[in-house]
Amino acid sequence: MKRFSLISFTFAAAAFFAACGAPADNKPAANNVNASNANAANTAAKPVAAAPTKDALMAIEKAGWEAWKTRDPKWNQENLSDKAIGFTPAAGRQDKAAMMKAFGEAKCDIKSFSFSDEQMSMLGPDLAVLTFKGAQDGTCDGKKVPSNVWSSSVYVREGDKWKSYLYLENPVTDPKSPPKPAAAPVKKPDAAPATDKPDALTEALMAIETKAWDAWKQRDKAGIEGVMWKDFMYVSGLGRMTRADAIKQWGDQKCEGLDYKFSDAKAFSVTADVAVATYNIDVKGKCDGNPVSPFVWAASFSIKEGDAWKNAFYTDTNR
Repeated sequence: MKRFSLISFTFAAAAFFAACGAPADNKPAANNVNASNANAANTAAKPVAAAPTKDALMAIEKAGWEAWKTRDPKWNQENLSDKAIGFTPAAGRQDKAAMMKAFGEAKCDIKSFSFSDEQMSMLGPDLAVLTFKGAQDGTCDGKKVPSNVWSSSVYVREGDKWKSYLYLENPVTDPKSPPKPAAAPVKKPDAAPATDKPDALTEALMAIETKAWDAWKQRDKAGIEGVMWKDFMYVSGLGRMTRADAIKQWGDQKCEGLDYKFSDAKAFSVTADVAVATYNIDVKGKCDGNPVSPFVWAASFSIKEGDAWKNAFYTDTNR
């Protein structure tokens, strides 16, 4: 939409100058036209990645898992976006450099992996979300990795490539026997004083998150629905949920003692009309007789529609 506005302005400006007539000195004008044409040609010559397909992105994803198995850092160097973000229970939010350092330090022995139930969805033309089940056999740092996980892998178009922006996974959960809630790790003091005002983007997106969580806390299905994009999706250990699934899940559960508290919130612009809010949330209460997970890192992608943000894709991790 922002690109369309810019193009419209350019056409309007061209019409205005045509109506006013050409400059008296035609030679500089010709030079300007030639320079503009040259700049346009240079811009047009820049390669742009083709629209993605599920199979093409899954091939990149598979190569990433193979690099994880063989402990080869090359895939991360070439395929992680410079803006990539991730999470770990101990370190919290990580940037590309921190993720590559963690990759190099991890002691992993992965025997095998496989994928199933792959799906691709788009958040605008430049952001793709892969969701799938991963099966894996191995250990990292002496601990067995979860045998089956639900994975969310977000890719962003950058020039002539699709780059990995975010990867999160959760162990596959049986709704009849949910896992015990993970204990919150000891948190380090925030680097910035608590009185610091968040930037405008973080403030705007966290206002949407607050509306959504307040509606959940109050069992307000209309409020939950009101913040969602038309093709909203949520992925957790329970699997993939559509907009209708999520509204039913979050609105119909029998819950008591619900409360929540945000911390360490930070939003990032991903594409022209998509941004992501990342934050830690400490949750209390029970739903359907089971304790809710008390400590969660969340990544919530929103799409700009006019002047409003709509929550389009949400995933989290409590490991």
